[in-house]
Amino acid sequence: MPDRAPQPVDRQLPTDEARDLISLVRDIAQREIAPKAAAEEDAGRFPREVFTLLSHSGLLGLPYDSEYGGGDQPYEVYLQVLEELAAARLTVGLGVSVHTLASYALAAYGSKKQQVEYLPDMLGGGLLGAYCLSEPSSGSDAASLRTKAVRDGDEWVITGTKAWITHGGIADFYTVMARTGEEGARGITAFLVPGDAEGLSGAVPEKKMGMKGSPTAQVHFDGVRVPDERRIGEEGQGFAIALASLDSGRLGIAACAIGLAQAALDEAVAYATGRQQFGRPIADFQGLRFMLADMATQIEAGRALYLTAARLRDAGRPFAKQAAMAKLHCTDTAMRVTTDAVQVLGGYGYTADFPAERYMREAKVMQIFEGTNQIQRMVIARHLAGPETR
Repeated sequence: MPDRAPQPVDRQLPTDEARDLISLVRDIAQREIAPKAAAEEDAGRFPREVFTLLSHSGLLGLPYDSEYGGGDQPYEVYLQVLEELAAARLTVGLGVSVHTLASYALAAYGSKKQQVEYLPDMLGGGLLGAYCLSEPSSGSDAASLRTKAVRDGDEWVITGTKAWITHGGIADFYTVMARTGEEGARGITAFLVPGDAEGLSGAVPEKKMGMKGSPTAQVHFDGVRVPDERRIGEEGQGFAIALASLDSGRLGIAACAIGLAQAALDEAVAYATGRQQFGRPIADFQGLRFMLADMATQIEAGRALYLTAARLRDAGRPFAKQAAMAKLHCTDTAMRVTTDAVQVLGGYGYTADFPAERYMREAKVMQIFEGTNQIQRMVIARHLAGPETR
């Protein structure tokens, strides 16, 4: 058995309240999330009761205004909460990130009346959100989406299919981008659609390599009627709202990726210090020691990068370039670190008796969703060299 227990991450937090918050999250993670993670992922079970607990504990609205049930926490604190949750189980950390993403449009662009009416339940009333941008034929090219919303008096009628939707089919509300006007980015509008709306249905969840406990599914809108009071922002503003949402969402993915990588490193260190070969722990061998050192260094660099971006956001400064950098670096780091963790464990790392192989499978999708890492490189390059010439 390993004889060197993993130590909690030594975090720099701005307030005593933030430190208490991290302690609460670690307690919930250790008691309610981590013990069931392996079995529930293997069974493909979504832990809805955990999200209800997180909502009632005030953890689903941390970066939003307390006037509407949020936690008034800066992004640098919220992201470290995500990291702790993702280290315990990625399905939970990612789910909180997606819920926060789904709530962003209303919190940032909704009218005062909308915020008063809807946000308290979204942030602390036990509801779970989903974000509907991608479609079967428009993933990275999101501005070409085909889902339509047609005005009919005081209502909009939404028709189309969204794809790769986390919480698809089980969410209580969906933030939906639909075409209301011309082709391209300027013809898209955002809507808040209740999960029980007539004509809304979720397809059978995708069969995925990893994250089997987190349902990812197509969502069908078959003449779904939504009152105009559920339109978020102005007509044609939807794509700008989507891009702003994704800038913040990418930081959530970065934090989750570092949490996953940290869990993999902890597993590798515990195994390497406990496993005996040639009469001594395998951690004594330089080849493995240096692997562990590189893994830890990559994780710390990723954590510093996402926190730098978060602090820019908290200060009201531009952070889109740094968010793309953080998403790119942190998810690539998660892929490398989890792969190396499997190598450290050797044959055991390739078995489902240890979590390293699950971490590796889960890491892969983080390089893909909320903008592939190739898209992140495009975003960064545009900040450096300007848009591509046509």
